[in-house]
Parts: sequence; structure tokens; C-alpha cells
Amino acid sequence: MKTSLLTRLALASAMTLFASMASAGITLDGTRVVFAAPAKETSVVVRNQGSNDIMVQSWVEPDSSGPATDIPFAITPPLVRLGGNKQQILRILYQGQGLPTDKESVFWLAVQEIPQKAKDQNSLQIAIRQRVKLFYRPANLPDTAANAAKSLQWKLVEQGGKTALSVSNPSAYHVSFSGSTVELRTGKGTATYTAAAEMLAPGATRVVAIKGSPSVSSGAATVEFDSINDYGGLDRITSKLSN
Repeated sequence: MKTSLLTRLALASAMTLFASMASAGITLDGTRVVFAAPAKETSVVVRNQGSNDIMVQSWVEPDSSGPATDIPFAITPPLVRLGGNKQQILRILYQGQGLPTDKESVFWLAVQEIPQKAKDQNSLQIAIRQRVKLFYRPANLPDTAANAAKSLQWKLVEQGGKTALSVSNPSAYHVSFSGSTVELRTGKGTATYTAAAEMLAPGATRVVAIKGSPSVSSGAATVEFDSINDYGGLDRITSKLSN
């Protein structure tokens, strides 16, 4: 009997928690932010989807894959009270110099909801944080971001006695893969192999393992993947392997 009662109480608490989470939360108006020079600022809209007032705190963090550097950005307002079902424009300001001018730099924009203090001491409060990539794009870079994914150079290599994919990014832009996977098509029918792939920085080369044991020649195979564009949409890219 005690077990049944505890189970019902736990289910009731979980349903209450999920209902509260469903009616609350913050959202941003995009899945990434592109700060294009020579502009000195850009903006993002944060929305409070809940009915209660909240505090919203925002800041910029470095990307773990990049070099350690001071954060040359400021956000205004960094802390703001946001009413229920209201929205706020966050201005992101670039403070001078310090970033490379020949390639993109990447950071993270973090926006966190700070709930009001609950009246019920037994209630559970959850702080919701949104993180999206912030790309700083210098002026006068060669080519375009839209062509960066198409310019990736793929080839087959051997790693640990197994066939792997080497991918190089000769462009000045970051390339992000949707789902973090690419498909290697052998050209011999329907044989398809997947490989894990993370965002590739400008000028970077990475070797990724292929799931399975493909027997393929470079001239017959292609690589297919979805690249995430500036607007958060997906561009389907097909590339031939180089020798």
C-alpha cells in the first residue's frame, strides 16, 4: 500500500513539473547568430513563453575548440526583467579589436532564465538556459559562407588499419554538420556508410572513422551531408572524393 501511494505521489509530482515546464521557458529567434563586420553590433530576440515574470541573464562564452581569448563582446541588457508572454531585444556589441581578420571566430551566446522565488517552499524550480553559436565574420573574406560546405575536400585514408575519411576546410568559414553525421556512398548500388562529423573550423583538417568496412575507390564514391546555413536551415551537399 505504501509503495502504491508513493508511486502515485511521484507521478503526480512529475505531471505537475512537466505541466509547469510546458507553460514556461524562454526561446530565441534563431539557432545561431552571425555577427558580420564592419557592423559594430547585432541583436537577438528572447521571448518569455510563460505567464509569470522572470529575470533573463545573458553572456558570451568562448568555444572550447578555439584558442583561449578574452571575450570582445558585451550584451545589453545583460540582466533584464521580462514579463509573461513578452519579448526583449538583446544587443550584442563588439568591443574593438583582437579577433582574426582573415577567418571567422566562434563563441557561444548563453541566455538563462532566472525564475522568481517560489511562494511554495516545496516547489521545484528549474533554470532554463539556451545556448547558440555566435559567429564573428570579418569583412572582405574570400568567397561566401554559402559555398564553404561545397569547398570541403574529402579523401579516404587509413587509420589504425581501417578505412577512414579525411576532411579539410580550405575556406575562411566554419562548416556545421546537421546530425553530426555524413554518408559515404560507394557508387556500387545502395551501399551507404556513416561517419561522425563535428563542426569544422576554417583551415582545419579532421579524420573521422567510418562505421562498417567499406571497400571503395575514390573515383566512384561520394560524400553526402546536410550543412547548417546562416539561417539555421539545411543545405544538402554532395561531394566527390579526391585522390
